[in-house]
Formats: sequence, C-alpha cells, structure tokens
Amino acid sequence: MGSFPNVILILALGVLQAVEGSMIQLNDNGYDGIVIAINPNVPEDEKLIQKAKEKVAEASTFLFHATSRRAYFRNVSILIPMTWTSKPGYLTPTLESYEHVRFVSSAHKFSHPFLKGIFLLIHLTPNFVLDDNWLIYGPRGKVFVHEWPCYITSLNTIEATRCSKDNTGVNRVLKCSIKSCAIRLCKINRQTGMYETKCQFIPEKSQNAKVSIMFMQSLDSVTEFCTAKTHNPDAPNLQNKMCDQRSMWEVIMDSEDFRNTSLRAGVNSPPSPTFSLLKAKEHVVCLVLDKSGSMSVNNRLSNLVEAAELYLIQIVEIGSWVGMVTFDSDVITQSNRSISGSEIVLLTDGEDNEISTRFEEVKQSGAVIHTIALGPDAARELEKLSLMTGGYRVTPKENMTDLIDAFSRITSRSGDLSQKAIQLESKSVMLNSKEWINGTVTVDSTVGNDTFFVITWTESVPRICHQDPKGKEYRNADFSINKLNSKAAHLRIPDTAEAGNWIYRLQNEHSLQTLTLTVTTRAKSPTVLPVIATVHVNQSTGHFPSPMIVHVQVSQGFLPVLGAKVTAIIETGHGSQETLALWDNGAGADTVKNDGIHSGYFRSYQENGRYSLKVLVQARNNTARLSMRSPQSCAMYVPGYVNHGEIVLNSPRPEVKDKEMEVKIEDFSRVTSGDSFIIPGVPSGPLPGKFPPAKITDLKAKSQADHILLSLVNYLLGMLSSGFFPGVGPSRQILQPLPSLRLWFNVSSQIHPSGMMQ
Repeated sequence: MGSFPNVILILALGVLQAVEGSMIQLNDNGYDGIVIAINPNVPEDEKLIQKAKEKVAEASTFLFHATSRRAYFRNVSILIPMTWTSKPGYLTPTLESYEHVRFVSSAHKFSHPFLKGIFLLIHLTPNFVLDDNWLIYGPRGKVFVHEWPCYITSLNTIEATRCSKDNTGVNRVLKCSIKSCAIRLCKINRQTGMYETKCQFIPEKSQNAKVSIMFMQSLDSVTEFCTAKTHNPDAPNLQNKMCDQRSMWEVIMDSEDFRNTSLRAGVNSPPSPTFSLLKAKEHVVCLVLDKSGSMSVNNRLSNLVEAAELYLIQIVEIGSWVGMVTFDSDVITQSNRSISGSEIVLLTDGEDNEISTRFEEVKQSGAVIHTIALGPDAARELEKLSLMTGGYRVTPKENMTDLIDAFSRITSRSGDLSQKAIQLESKSVMLNSKEWINGTVTVDSTVGNDTFFVITWTESVPRICHQDPKGKEYRNADFSINKLNSKAAHLRIPDTAEAGNWIYRLQNEHSLQTLTLTVTTRAKSPTVLPVIATVHVNQSTGHFPSPMIVHVQVSQGFLPVLGAKVTAIIETGHGSQETLALWDNGAGADTVKNDGIHSGYFRSYQENGRYSLKVLVQARNNTARLSMRSPQSCAMYVPGYVNHGEIVLNSPRPEVKDKEMEVKIEDFSRVTSGDSFIIPGVPSGPLPGKFPPAKITDLKAKSQADHILLSLVNYLLGMLSSGFFPGVGPSRQILQPLPSLRLWFNVSSQIHPSGMMQ
C-alpha cells in the first residue's frame, strides 16, 4: 500500500489567480513564474518534455482567447529530476522547487488529469501527456474541472446539469460490455422526480453554444467561459455552491489578477511561451544565526546550538552542502560568489531597520530565504524576505522544543519524499522533583529510517527509560550527550526502527525543570510513500475582524488519509495559546468532505503581531483509512455524441477500479509547523461579535410519506466554526462531530419548521 510505480507530471498553472506566496504573477497580460515539475521517479523521456511544451503552448492560446485577450502563459519553467541526465541546455533553478508545485505520486490506474490539494494545482500524468487515447477528454489545452449531476427546474422539467442550457443533447443510460453498449431511455425516480443515477447527458456533435469551458471542453464550438448572461444558476454544481450562483467569468473578473487588467489590443494571438529547462546540481544551505547579546537571554543561544545540530544531522537532506555564519549586528552580505539557487536559513531576535533597503538585492540574488523570527522584538520585515523568495517563515519561542520545531519546518524541497524529515513527536513539560513524563510514540510502517529521539533539560539530565515495540529497553547509557551542549541527549536507532508503539518514561531527578522530547524519522523506503501532513494558512497577514483559515492536508502520496484527529496550536508572540480543532466534514471552513484536507476558522485574536502555528495529527484505535477512490478528474469525459440523430459512442474511458474503496491503515502520528502570520488592528478589551454564521452549503431534502425531511449535515459545527454562538469558538476542543440539524415540513400546508430538531 502506498507504492506507486508511475509518477505524476505536475503543471502548476495557478490558473487565473495564484495563491499567496507562489511565484506566479500576471504582468502585462502574461503569466510569469509557471512551473512544470516532473516527479523524480518518472523514467527519463525526452518526449515528455517536448509534449509538455506543445500542450502548454496550446493552452496559452486557448486561455488568451477565452479571457478575451487578457491572459496568456509567457514564461514557463520545467523542473527536470536530478536523476535524469544533465544536458548543456539545462539551467540551475533559483526560486523554483517541487515545494511550490506540491507534487504527488500516482498509481498507473489514475492516468486522467485531476485537481488536488490545498493549492488547487493541476496534475497531469505522463500517460495523459503522451498517450493520444486520452484525447477522449478533448484537446489537452481545454482540460478543466467538471461535476455533473441532475436537477429539476422551477417549471417541473428535468434538466442535465450544464452551462449553458443552450448545449443540446439527449439523456440516455449506457450499459456497456467489452464488445458493445446497449442504449436506453432514462427512467424517472418516482420518489425524487429526477432521472435515475446512471442517466448521462449525450451532447449533439454540432453545437452553436460557445460556452462553457468549465462544462464540456471537448465540444469544438466551446471557446468561452460562461458569463452572467449565459450562466446556468440553477445547476447544483460546485461553481454555484461556492460562488453564490455567479458565472465563471464574473468570478474571474473579480479576481485580483483580472480586476485591473485590460485586453491586449491589436493582436489576435499571444506570443509563444518561453520555456526554461531547470535541473538542480546540488543542494546548498547556509545557516545565518544571530549570536548577539540578546541571544544569551533565557538560554536562547544554547537552545539554538542544539536545534541547529539536530537540523544538520537529521533534518537537512542527505548529501547537502551546508555552511554556517554567525553575526552580532550586520547580516551577511552577498559575496562575489553567486548564491543563486541556494537556501538561507536566517534566525534573529533583534530589530533591523535596514532590511527593507535590501529587498531588491534579495530578489536579484536568486536565493530562497527561510526566516525564523525569535521573540517579539524580531524585525517585522523578516516575513517579507520569505514571501518574496518562496521560503518558510516561522515564529518560535526561545525554548528548545519550539526551536527544534522551527528547524523541522525547513525540510527537503527536492521532490523526493524519501529524503523528507518527518516529525513524530514534540513535547515539553515542566516537572517537579521525582515527577515522570509517560507516553508512547507511534512509528508506523511507512517510516522508520534515520530515527532520532532527542531529550533536553534545563537543569540536570533526567532518568531515561525507553522501550521499543518488541520490549528492548534503552537507558541513559544508550543516549549520547553532546560535549558542547551538556543539556541534550540523542538516541539514533540503527537501521530501521521497529514499527509500533515506542514507550518513553522520563523522570525529573532535580528540582523544578523543563524536559522536552522530540522524535524525527524518514521514509522507510523510496518505494513506499510516507504519510505526511502539509499546513497552509490563507494569508500571511490577516485583517481584523476577518478570521484566518487554517488548512492541513493529510495524505499518502496523492491519496487522502481519512479519520485522523487534526489539531492546530496557535500562539501569540507573548505566549497566549489557543487550540483549534480542524475538520474534514465539508462544513464551515472545510469545502469538501473526506478529501483529506482538514480546515478551521481561527478568530480568537489576543493581540496585534505575530502568531505561530503548530499542528498535531494523530490516528488512534484503527480509525484512519486510506481513500482509494479515483481523484476527481479535471476534465469531463463524454461517452459519445449525437450526430445527425444517431448516437455515436467514443472509445470507453479507461476503467478505474476501486473508486469507492477505503482501506484501513495503521495508527500514526505527525507533528509539523505552519508558516507564521501577522494580525494587525486587534482592539483592546473584549472582541466585538462580528462573525456571522457559516454559509449553508449542504441542505438536503428527502421525501418521507407526507413530509419532507430537510437535513443540514454538520451545520451546527459550521456555525461554531464561524463563532455564531457567543463564548463558543472554533478553538474549543470538540471530540465528536455534532449530529445533523433536521427540520420537518408538512407538504400539505405552508412550509414551516415543525420544531423537531435532532
């Protein structure tokens, strides 16, 4: 489970509007910073590069006309895997990395294109790019998302979901075998009044309608997005659900990219895209660490030494070149040697009024800068260095655990998940004399290589008792203590750590002191993908009173992991802490149920300034499942066309088995940090109640005798997430989802609630 031989090609188009922090920008009608990333496990094939170029050029021309000459793809980078042969035309990447395109892996049966993940990036498999049998979805440049159910109009007629309704066709049920297909009329479900679920819309081959690309991109006549005039607001699809019945063109024109963009006058076709082939040669990292006088406060410097050591021996990618620079006042300046394509980890706790004067130099350097802002006095401009270069930004406290968590955030960006450091545990407890910390760390079978247990203390070494799943014990003598830092001990498990629950017990043998435990590991094998958690916040700087939205994607490769408990811990610069439960139930901040993405609103603002974010993911008592259902295709498959009154069927879609299959997976735990964010404008005193209830998006109606049962699944939870109930916010730990809110309506009378709530 989790081993995938064929791996995906990713086209990170950031279609029509890039997410914050990405390198994609729309300038003078042209998109720059587009990245195509070829997964490191894809076998070397020059045709893949050439085909990708052709299809992006095709997509660029199509996008140019579809947006009324407002946008095209100008500069495109193709990231070549380090495992492929180097060639003279390959350049060195600068800010481009697999981290920006969030690559995933694919089993060979998932060859259709699909949209996936927090960043909504387009994933194209090598089969889809190279094999013309996949043209059943239409020209590759016209591939977009579609969902197609049925609905009843206000005139009591049944319509196929489509946009626009000017698209003509017939509704039929196809029952196909290997050799042939039987075609029959669709039956109407007497209870629902709609067509049976197997009913399909088969369009006329010859159409006059030009819309919509988002509906049926394979029709030759379709060249435009639906507008306010042509949009079908009655269709029960995601476009209407998420965009308040607005047309795609209205949404596009209201986006930041297009709001102030005019059409490109005087040209009928866009310039051809410029392609750059990029291949990394080596991974170069420089730690730039503050050792000024303020770093001696609260053991900051000694804690930094230990955290930096762990980064070097456990977190940074094996085979990397790493340098270290310390500074007292002035940050390192660029030397004659180019730092383009390298990474800088900058940690400081002080103010620096000159950072903003170096922004242009930073942009031109080609280096990625990760910033660690230590303490409330760190320069406010640090985050901008990370945002403009695509780096991480974290805001830890000066304690050991937070510093280790901060360095653990800065992981491999090469696209090779077997090189990624994965954190299993991060705990800090203050103990009185003779008190114990007891617990377990779950090492699941997807990880176990290069496993480290790190224990730190503030006064004296504790008594250590560890036990692996087979009963082997590890005591103080098995741990090594760094001579340069006598307040930390390491245990490296040789070979692969035993899968199962590792028991730890630490006893404080001193007076009051703080003990910490951190456990990190890597993937068990390059062929078995580990379960990982990816954190994203909707913006780097919030705007009071609007809530921040926290997303955590739990996955194994591109397959969603379901049933895990996901909790975000959000802390202010002065130590106030809030716990936020995140849900994958399609309510409140969560858009889609059971896609492995857990979401929640954060609105419990305590002060102005930086907020740090840490996420705990746990699967216990065999609750976790791996969703084996096929990813939602980004392109609508059309089974056939009506040509002069006769239904002519297309080649059958390549079968995808196990669509609805969910497989139980073993217990696991993950700890990860998210990017810090800034909240200005928070008033002093009690916060005003400015948070409306969540939007209802899951209202369902079911006929029962002479009644209609309306079900609002988890709506109350959405209301809680929005802060609708005073004093009960999303930070409250809710152990179980709330039951559905159900209202009875009598069909024979005026529609009104009967007062029944479950």
